[in-house]
Amino acid sequence: MEDILNLPVQDPPCAEFSADHLKWVKVEGGRQGGDDVALIPFARVDDFVKGESSNAECPASFRIESRRKRPEGSISKPRVDGYLEYTLYWCSYGPEDYRESHSGLEDGSNIKPASGKGSRPGRRHMMRGCLCHFTVKRLYTRPLLALIIYNQRKHVDKSGAPCHGILDRDSLGTRAMYAPRISEDLRQKVMSMLYIGVPLDSIIQHHAEVVQGHGGPHNRDDFLTRNDVRNMERLIRNYSHEFHASDECSVQMWVQRHHKHVFYLQSYSGVEPFVLGIQTDWQLQQMLRYGNNGSMAFHSMFSLKKLKYPLCTLLVFDLSRNAIPVAWVISSSFVNQDVQKWMGILAERVRTKDPRWRLNSFLVDDPSFNVSIIREAFQCRVLLCVWQVRRACIRSLLKKCCNIDVQREIFKHLGWILYCTRSEQHAMDALEEFMQVFVDQCAFMDYFKRRWLPSIELWISGIKSLPVSSPEPNAAIESYHLRLKLKLFNEQNANSWSRVDWLIHTLTTEFHSLYWLDQYSSETGYFDNLRDKAFSTNAWCQALQIPDVDVILDEHNLQLAKVISQTDRSLAYTILNPGSEFSLCDCPWSGVGNLCKHVIKVAMLCKSRQVARPLLAAQVYRQTLLALMQNPPDDPLVLDHAILHATRLQQEIKGLEELSNNGLLQPLPPEISSHASENILSPCLFQLDH
Repeated sequence: MEDILNLPVQDPPCAEFSADHLKWVKVEGGRQGGDDVALIPFARVDDFVKGESSNAECPASFRIESRRKRPEGSISKPRVDGYLEYTLYWCSYGPEDYRESHSGLEDGSNIKPASGKGSRPGRRHMMRGCLCHFTVKRLYTRPLLALIIYNQRKHVDKSGAPCHGILDRDSLGTRAMYAPRISEDLRQKVMSMLYIGVPLDSIIQHHAEVVQGHGGPHNRDDFLTRNDVRNMERLIRNYSHEFHASDECSVQMWVQRHHKHVFYLQSYSGVEPFVLGIQTDWQLQQMLRYGNNGSMAFHSMFSLKKLKYPLCTLLVFDLSRNAIPVAWVISSSFVNQDVQKWMGILAERVRTKDPRWRLNSFLVDDPSFNVSIIREAFQCRVLLCVWQVRRACIRSLLKKCCNIDVQREIFKHLGWILYCTRSEQHAMDALEEFMQVFVDQCAFMDYFKRRWLPSIELWISGIKSLPVSSPEPNAAIESYHLRLKLKLFNEQNANSWSRVDWLIHTLTTEFHSLYWLDQYSSETGYFDNLRDKAFSTNAWCQALQIPDVDVILDEHNLQLAKVISQTDRSLAYTILNPGSEFSLCDCPWSGVGNLCKHVIKVAMLCKSRQVARPLLAAQVYRQTLLALMQNPPDDPLVLDHAILHATRLQQEIKGLEELSNNGLLQPLPPEISSHASENILSPCLFQLDH
C-alpha cells in the first residue's frame, strides 16, 4: 500500500469503462485474501460505476452501501491511502440472500449482516447473496485521484457460484438475468415524457413498440411495467421545488440530492457571490456530441429584472442548427466577474470524458468578457454576438417611433456607429451626429442614452477586436431566448420568480425535457405531434425554405426589397436596408423585434449576387493589417506566423481573381459598388476565420 501513489493514473478514452479496461495490481491481505487496486481520475468514478453495471454476463446496478467524508485539514499526518471521501459500492443482488427464505437469512455468519440500504423490505425480492463490491477512496493527499479497491470482482455468492446473470442457470428466464432496476437513461426518458405530458398508456405503448422493434426483451429496461411508470408519475406529482422555507437552505438541499448535476458551487457568503453551475448527464452528452469541432455560445445575463439572480446558458448547435442548452450558471453577480472560476472546470469536465474533444469557436454576447479565459480553457477562437443589441434597439424603436422612414434612418445610423471601423474619434463623431440629427425623437433617444450610451464605446471596441458571428447562430440563440422566456415568465409562476430553487427545478425538469423531446423526436420520429413547432426550426432554417424567385430585389436600388409570403401568395413583406445587420421587415414576427426569415433570406441573396459589399469584417481586417505594417511585431515567431497567413490569403485572393477573369465569378458592377458603399453592411455577410 505504500506504493499506491506510484501506480499509473488510468483514464480510458471511452465515455464509460469497466474493470476490464483497467490494469489491476493485486494487494495481499484483506477480507477475501487480496484486493485489486487501480488509480483513476476522481471525476470519472461515475463512468466506472456505469461501466461496471453494464457487464454483459452479469448486468448489475451498484448501489452506495455506505459513505464517509472528511474535511480538508482534519488530519495532520494522513496515511498514503487516507481519504477525503470513502464510498462502498455493492451489487444490488446482494449481500443478503433471499432465494431460499423470504423471512430472513438462514446463515449470515460469513457475509455482511442485514443492515443498511440493502436490507430494506422492498429489495428482498432481488437479493441473491451476491458478494461483488468495491470501495472508492478520494485520496486525501491527491484529491483529484480516486483509488478503487475491488474487494470481490466476480458476481458470486458465498459458495463461489454465479448467483445472477446468464451464467446462473437458476436465473434463466427470470429478471435475475438482467440488471435489478431500469437504467438511468430509461428513467430520464420516461421522466421527460411525463414532464412534457405524455399519458401513462402512451408511454407503455411506445415502449412496447420499441422493444418489439429490436426483437423482444434482452435487458432489464425492456421489462418496463406500468408500475414503474406509475411510481415515477407519483414522484413528479408529489415533488415540490421548495424543500425549505428559506431559499438558500432549499438550494443547498437540492445540491445535496443532485450533486451529480452540479459542476461548480460557490455557496452563499458575505464575501463571495453565490454561483451554481448545473449540467445534467444528458447535457454533457450533447456537449460532447455537438461541441466537438463545433461552436459554443454564451446566452448571458438573462432577466436582470424579474429573476432573483441572472441566468447564463451555454449553448451548442445541433445538425439542424438549433441551439441546445448544455449548461446553466446562476450567479448573484455579473457572470463575467466569476467566469474564470468555473470555465476551466467545465472544460476539464468535458475533456475528462473525451480527451480528443476540441471546440472550434466560442461566441460571447458581452464585449466586457475576458476572452483570454475562454481561449485558455477551450483553446479556440472567440467571436462576438450582437443579436441582443439589434433586438433591444429594434424593439424600443418600433415601440417609441411610428414613422417608418425615421425608423429606417435611425437603424441605419446605429449601424454606422456600432460598426465604425475607423478611429475611435470618428466613432464618437458619428455618435454625436446621430444624437443631433434625431434629437426630436425624445422617447427613443432617452432610452438610447440610458441603456446603450454608457457601453457604446465598449461595443465598438469589441467589434474592432473580435470577429462578429453570422446570422445562423444568432437566429438559433434568439430562438432559445424566446423559448426560455415563454417557459419561465408565465404569469402563474410570478410568485416564484424571486426564488432560486424554483428556477433550478424548472430548468432541470420541464425545460430540460422540452429539449430532450426535440432531440428524441428528430432522431426517432416518435412524438412529433408533441413538439413545439414554433421552436422546432429557427429563422435561419426557415429562410432556407424560401425560393430565390420569391425575393424581389432591385440591384440598382438597394433601399428596399420584398419577399412574397409563403402562406399567402398575394402578400409581400417589405425589407428596409436590405443586406444589412440593421434591416427592418414589416412582417408580424419582425414587428415585435425578432430576427425574421425574410431579413435573413434577403441578406443571403445579396451576398450570393454580390449586390452588397460584404466588407465590414474585411475593413476591420485591413485596419489591423495596416497597423501591423506600421508597427511590425518584434517577436520573429509571431512575424513568421503572420507572413504564413498573409501568403495563404494572397493565394486565395489570386484564385478568386482567376475565377473572376474566367467569368466564373460575377464581378461587382461599379455603379452598384458606389451605391453600396453608402450602406454599412453586416458581418453576417462575410466572416473571416482569422
